[in-house]
Amino acid sequence: MITQKFSEERLMKVLVAPIISEKATFVAEKNEQVIFQIATDANKHEVKAAVEMMFKVSVNSVQIANVKGKVKRTGRFVGRRNNWKKAYVCLAAGQEINFAASEQG
Repeated sequence: MITQKFSEERLMKVLVAPIISEKATFVAEKNEQVIFQIATDANKHEVKAAVEMMFKVSVNSVQIANVKGKVKRTGRFVGRRNNWKKAYVCLAAGQEINFAASEQG
């Protein structure tokens, strides 16, 4: 239903990568959530539609956090990494996303 509002091409660009870290694994086990790095101009509705379209699961809610880029230094030059967004996607009860299986298929 929601995927009709957005083009399939746009939804394929919304999710950049899954975030697989110790904290993300803990959140996934405890709250049945998955964390994704998303496009900086994406919103909650687009993220929900993209996850439902790509992984064939139902999404309860989406929370988005802006992550500020770190200031890095090389010698006397100071630079800054880009800002980015991450999305906490809460899946319906009993559903999960297996990234190892989705890469093979």
